[in-house]
Amino acid sequence: MRKTIVLAAAAVLLTAAGPVPPYEQRGRQDADCRANEPGPALRVEVLGLKDTRGMLRLELYPANQQDYLADDKDLVVAGKVFKRIEVPVPRQPNPVLCIRAPRPGAYAVAVVHDRDSNRKFSPFTDGVTATGNQPNLGRGKPRLANATVQIGQGVAQARATMQYLRGFGFAPLR
Repeated sequence: MRKTIVLAAAAVLLTAAGPVPPYEQRGRQDADCRANEPGPALRVEVLGLKDTRGMLRLELYPANQQDYLADDKDLVVAGKVFKRIEVPVPRQPNPVLCIRAPRPGAYAVAVVHDRDSNRKFSPFTDGVTATGNQPNLGRGKPRLANATVQIGQGVAQARATMQYLRGFGFAPLR
């Protein structure tokens, strides 16, 4: 009986929030920086790309352990901050990506090099990092402390060195 009530309550909440947009639209609204963006926004210089295949994805999350790298559908349904930009890998070395923040504050950031453009993370082909440049991710995901950035009224700057599977864990190419 209790399980039925909980499921019914969850269904009401999901219906009230509306349908979850398709992947391509999730986190996109107001995520792209505008020309001469005054902020709040974050510009991330991406270093150490393995190649120029595929897509680069920059994602902005709430700066707490529960929500960092959580499923985007769950964040959208809960009305939490989630922004995503996804672009073909630029041909120039050290491309710069820019993402708008909804307001000044602390956010967690993840950068993914989706080399096969399938929108699914594959540890055997794709690269991943955070803006804090954790020296080696090893077998784990980027730590929240290394992924958190402070974004003010203007445009904050960060660097992110990509890491790819090397041996038994993730590490920069150099």
